[in-house]
Amino acid sequence: MSDGIRIRHAEPEDAAGLHALFSARDAYAATLQPPFPSQAAWEQALADPPKHVVQLVAIDGVDGELAGAAGFEVFRNPRRRHVANLGMAVAAARQGHGIGTQLLRAVIDTAERWHGVRRLELEVYTDNLAGIALYEKHGFVREGHARGYALRDGAYADVYLMARIAEVPRAP
Repeated sequence: MSDGIRIRHAEPEDAAGLHALFSARDAYAATLQPPFPSQAAWEQALADPPKHVVQLVAIDGVDGELAGAAGFEVFRNPRRRHVANLGMAVAAARQGHGIGTQLLRAVIDTAERWHGVRRLELEVYTDNLAGIALYEKHGFVREGHARGYALRDGAYADVYLMARIAEVPRAP
């Protein structure tokens, strides 16, 4: 399992690890990230992140390496401020060890309990069976099938549009 993994907010010194994670073909093929990302872009994004964007990282407690990342962006439109879009990736060599579960739990907790997010949305490629299973395990449901949604390796790929609706807690 993922013993020794620590989830925390991304810091400027994580730029190299995030660059490495999203430079891997498996990561950019499974997300909407472009190939050959710039480390300078990660450095800039982490230097002064907008308050409506949260970026978390999973750090291996044994080797200190960045094993995965997940984040969300809360919409700024006043009528959609209760909604955020989620994105995540786990290093290919680290998949299947519970890191995605830890990241997703941290994102859900942070979004719902600390940012007032009631609706968490995501897009997932229809052939990403492990990702779909992970999201469904955490309460996400398929709301739509978008055909030809994104260009991936020279072909247009379909995605499922999924969302999780949080129960609104009541104050005691």
